[in-house]
Amino acid sequence: MTPSIKRLKTCGVAAVASLLLAAVPAAYAQRAGEKDKDEAPQQGFDVVTGKTINEAIELLNMDNYQGAQAKLGTLKMDKLSPYERGRVEQVFFQIAIQQDKYDEARQHLLNAINSGGLSEDEVSKLRYQIAVLYIQEENWAKGAQALEDWFKTAQNPNGAAYYLLAIAYYSQDKHDKAFEPAKKAVELTDQPQSGWIQLLAFLYIEREDFKSAVPLMERLISMEPKKKDNWVQLSNIYQQMDDYPKALAAMQVAYEADMLNQDSEYRRLADMLLFNEIPYRCAELLDKAIDDKKIKADEQAYEKLANCWISAREFDKALDPLERAAQLSPNGDLYVRLAEVNVQRQDWGSAASAVQKGIEKGKLKDAAYAQLLMGIALYEEKKPQDAIPYFQRAAKSDARRKSAQNYLQRIEYEAQQKRQAQGG
Repeated sequence: MTPSIKRLKTCGVAAVASLLLAAVPAAYAQRAGEKDKDEAPQQGFDVVTGKTINEAIELLNMDNYQGAQAKLGTLKMDKLSPYERGRVEQVFFQIAIQQDKYDEARQHLLNAINSGGLSEDEVSKLRYQIAVLYIQEENWAKGAQALEDWFKTAQNPNGAAYYLLAIAYYSQDKHDKAFEPAKKAVELTDQPQSGWIQLLAFLYIEREDFKSAVPLMERLISMEPKKKDNWVQLSNIYQQMDDYPKALAAMQVAYEADMLNQDSEYRRLADMLLFNEIPYRCAELLDKAIDDKKIKADEQAYEKLANCWISAREFDKALDPLERAAQLSPNGDLYVRLAEVNVQRQDWGSAASAVQKGIEKGKLKDAAYAQLLMGIALYEEKKPQDAIPYFQRAAKSDARRKSAQNYLQRIEYEAQQKRQAQGG
């Protein structure tokens, strides 16, 4: 998220080389027309000094760092003017930074500042570069402090500077301190980088200010419409706001654009479709995702698919995934659920078969309910005597006693009616 060290190195060499190479010939011209050295301007290079710096820069650009340093080493620093010392220290800085010698590079920047030969604007820029160096090294505390000091005198700091300060605080887990500079970074820049907007959006989300985060995420999406994470994050925000239709819409866009690629994302979209009462589409999504191996074909996936078909009143289509889920489950509860679906279909034989598998598999959450359901299936199959033992076992449960006793009484009443009819 911070500027790369490579970029800092490259930009620094170009900047220093451009500045010094342009200045040296001008200094030669000034000195050639002078009669009295005491009248030399404060800004300019001695001919020998200028030539030495020029040669050092050429060696630096050829990545001959030792040669460049040796060349500058021939200069007597205490004999140079403040302006010359400031420029030489900047070249030393570039030699050090190209070799990842950060402490040494930083010291050269300080030496340049202390030379007394730089303008206020140049000093400000070097102080900023010192702060950037700390951040490049991920020395967040010193980087933040250096930036805070720089801000006190900086003229019209730009968004990039505020972003670096935000990153320095954020990386220290000081998110409250990161918020204001992150906000300024975005506000002060006509076209802020996506990372800046993303950081501010995250800080808003962390504060549970979801309303403020929405336009930032929409801005990110306009910048990077094919980036999946932006759509998923926008969906999450809308869900936090209890705006479930918009949360679904964002995920649906990502799905239709073929951005989703994780098992959890498909499952979440399925849950959202079901929650928004679109069960048929939920089932189609899951069915395809399982076939395409986008979702692991486990117990939960098959159960979710079955529930979608059940909610869509497509009971026949729910049978196979529910059977598969029941087979994968460590207990018999899903077989009982399969029996319930067969009850809806009034397929009493299949219901009895399913609940029997559930009872045999065991570990049921409500064993008495399974007994009751088995009794009902047998009763509806016109096997009341076979149903009696199941109702009797169900009646031992407080929760199922009343229903079981009602069936037992009904069976007894029907038996009496039959006996009376036969006796008559």
